[in-house]
Amino acid sequence: MDSPTLDLRDAIRSIPDYPKKGIVFRDITTLLGNARAFRRAVDELVQPWAGSKIDKVAGIEARGFILGGAVAHQVSAGFVPIRKKGKLPHKRVSMTYALEYGEDVIEMHADALVSGERVVLVDDLIATGGTAEAAVKLLRQLGAEVLAACFVIDLPELGGAAKLRGLGVPVRTLISFEGH
Repeated sequence: MDSPTLDLRDAIRSIPDYPKKGIVFRDITTLLGNARAFRRAVDELVQPWAGSKIDKVAGIEARGFILGGAVAHQVSAGFVPIRKKGKLPHKRVSMTYALEYGEDVIEMHADALVSGERVVLVDDLIATGGTAEAAVKLLRQLGAEVLAACFVIDLPELGGAAKLRGLGVPVRTLISFEGH
């Protein structure tokens, strides 16, 4: 980790057969615990939009809160948490989305942003893209201009980044891992 060319891939722990057999869990807590890797990831997530006017950064629960909060600080923007249903105390807007087996709901406060604000969406990983797609639709429902969606990790075989690009959202990922 002390080499001048820090590879973010080396800062991510891979855990085979979690949460079930055949899945390799990509654990970013090791990246978050490495000050240089964390700083580099935050800097690189928003690099293409450095200097652009970004009003808000939206982070998807839970690791997106950590990364999104740091990104918001870096670009001097406000932060909007996008949470699982039932976790926010004030008036909310929600979006239902499909899961492999069933559906889920994400929510944000109805007054979290003003129509026309420029927003960057942040999370740790994009796989099938269901949650991120729902987040983009939720932000747009409140009138946000979604400038980009940024993720540390992409699992390209699962098609999530392509799904967001199909919605007209530029996608920034730092690392790709094969498989799921």
